[in-house]
Amino acid sequence: MPVSAHTPSPSSSSTSSMVKSAAEDTKSVISSTDTGSDDLVDKEPPPFRWLSLLFHRQELKPLDLDAIATRRSVYDDPALAPHYWPKSNYENLHRFDPKARWTYREEQALLRKIDWKVMLWAAISFSALNLDRGNLSQANSDNILGDLKLTTDDYNWGNSVFRLAFLCAELPSQLVSKRVGPDRWIPTQIVLWSIVTMAQFFLQGRTSFLVCRALLGFLQGGFIPDLILYLSYFYTKHELPFRLALFWMSSNVCSIIASFIAFGVLHMRGVLGRGGWRWLFLIEGVITLLIGIATFFRMPPSPTQTKSWFRPKGWFSEREEVIAVSRILRDDPTKGDMHNREGLTLRRLWTAVCDYDLWPLYLIGLLFGIPSGPPSSYLTLSLRNLGFSTFQTNLLTIPNTVLGMITMFGVTLVSETVNERSLVAMAQDFWTLPFLVALYLLPEHPNQWVYFGLASGLLSYPYTHPIQVGWCSRNSGAVASRTVNASLYNMFVQASAIIYSQIYRKDDAPRYRRGNRVLIAINSLNLLVVYPATKMYYIWRNKQRDRIWNAMTDEERQHYLTTTKDVGNRRLDFRFAH
Repeated sequence: MPVSAHTPSPSSSSTSSMVKSAAEDTKSVISSTDTGSDDLVDKEPPPFRWLSLLFHRQELKPLDLDAIATRRSVYDDPALAPHYWPKSNYENLHRFDPKARWTYREEQALLRKIDWKVMLWAAISFSALNLDRGNLSQANSDNILGDLKLTTDDYNWGNSVFRLAFLCAELPSQLVSKRVGPDRWIPTQIVLWSIVTMAQFFLQGRTSFLVCRALLGFLQGGFIPDLILYLSYFYTKHELPFRLALFWMSSNVCSIIASFIAFGVLHMRGVLGRGGWRWLFLIEGVITLLIGIATFFRMPPSPTQTKSWFRPKGWFSEREEVIAVSRILRDDPTKGDMHNREGLTLRRLWTAVCDYDLWPLYLIGLLFGIPSGPPSSYLTLSLRNLGFSTFQTNLLTIPNTVLGMITMFGVTLVSETVNERSLVAMAQDFWTLPFLVALYLLPEHPNQWVYFGLASGLLSYPYTHPIQVGWCSRNSGAVASRTVNASLYNMFVQASAIIYSQIYRKDDAPRYRRGNRVLIAINSLNLLVVYPATKMYYIWRNKQRDRIWNAMTDEERQHYLTTTKDVGNRRLDFRFAH
């Protein structure tokens, strides 16, 4: 079987001795059973389609739940399998069985268990991040700036300092996580930043405000890509994008809950002579601390390491572990490239940084969030300035959060259904552009409900970040580079926030017409240049690879697989998603 253009890339440590050892292991496994490969599934899993759910529900159900669901992979070819064999220290190797077969019924039951055991708590821990990351906006509605004698420019610098510290901690955090394991580092991060969140109860002025913002950014940096990497240990590339949409939906759910918490807690203004916003920081910090402590007990290192002193039976049976590991490696053999306690070498780090094929996605990460950033950051301040009360303001942030959750989920499903990223991701900018123009055209003193309607409409945009995170991960092509590239992408997203935190300035208040002109220009640049150029670039790169790969004979391809030192998306058999 020749290697197709979409065959996953093999392990990065493909030296001749490793290949020989792997070949012997593969032959041993293959010879241990006479199971053939005629029962394997060749077609890709069908994408999720709402129309099928609404009108043809039977199309979503397998014809036979007891039929074999195991999909064909490189491990079913004895000539290719050694080149893709997991490393000897891969933590799940003892459960990897290329001859294992499982049914749709077994796979669906396992997925449901993973969703409840792994995905649900990942969403809760992500909510802890957003609870502490978004409470400054709620504190704005309770006059935190006035209490601390700060201006809106000081508020801008607080956001800039937070994002800069977040950006600087992104890559170091990933290096620590890769060495000690995300199951240890993620809950440690949550506990540490919850302490800083509670410490904001004692803020006294500009200096303490900026210091706390910097500490929060530094401790939260790297959390998102690390959590996504952790989820990739349990889900295939076809399952993860849908879960990422749910993942970011949990952020919106958290924002809604946080608005109700703020509505109640901010009524405590005056208790012990303290502002309501101080109690908000304290109470939400305590909630986050409890989530962080619980996360130490709810995040196993891998599918085969769920047993512990407090969970003696573990989550999965031996059969389920075999299915969990084998299906993941069949989907992406590079996940056996490193074990989950293996740090990155400087060489691998530098290789990932210099991967110019990911640079277009970094540019998207830098620019896509700018048009909606300032209106979001200033929403509560603007509503308060237009006459809404503290409590009305917090409740009025809920509608755009709910609508944004729906549009984000919808655009992610569309992306997976049509297998398109570049053009679908433009939906965010298509949505925000007319609202930005409308905000720019508002009079000096607009009707408060007109402004609320336009701002809420703008902030209900389909958030395409989940699509782009999965896009970056898929185009990295190896565990080591995937970890670093996810961090680099997120660093550019944070850099974007640093840029847009300075667009709305005090001398441009209250309508920020100059700032809105800048936002409209960047929005137009994204639509007309950035996304179309990225798509054309990846089409061109794939055509380059096709010309070289298709011109090679089967023997030349085999020789390339055996001798190449290319890894991840550097390999000739790798194709970029777009």
